[in-house]
Amino acid sequence: MHTVYVLVSLRDGRLYIGRTENLESRIKEHNAGKTWTTRRVLPVKLLFFEVFLSKDDAIRREKYLKTSKGKSTLRMMLQESFAWVAEWYTRST
Repeated sequence: MHTVYVLVSLRDGRLYIGRTENLESRIKEHNAGKTWTTRRVLPVKLLFFEVFLSKDDAIRREKYLKTSKGKSTLRMMLQESFAWVAEWYTRST
């Protein structure tokens, strides 16, 4: 199984989109600072994920979600989650 996932930084509210075959292990790597793309924005929290049987399908979805249209789609799909992130970030700063 191939998973495309979206993490949110609890430090600054930024999103990180990635792909893995082992989601639990990958999130642990992110939060342990072993991933350079999220090292400076820790901690991160899983916001959303999708599972694919095909690696090629997962790669296509990851690439799409990283486009401006894909990010817009994410915002529409996750409106309530983004509201939670904004509220949490406002309270913690």
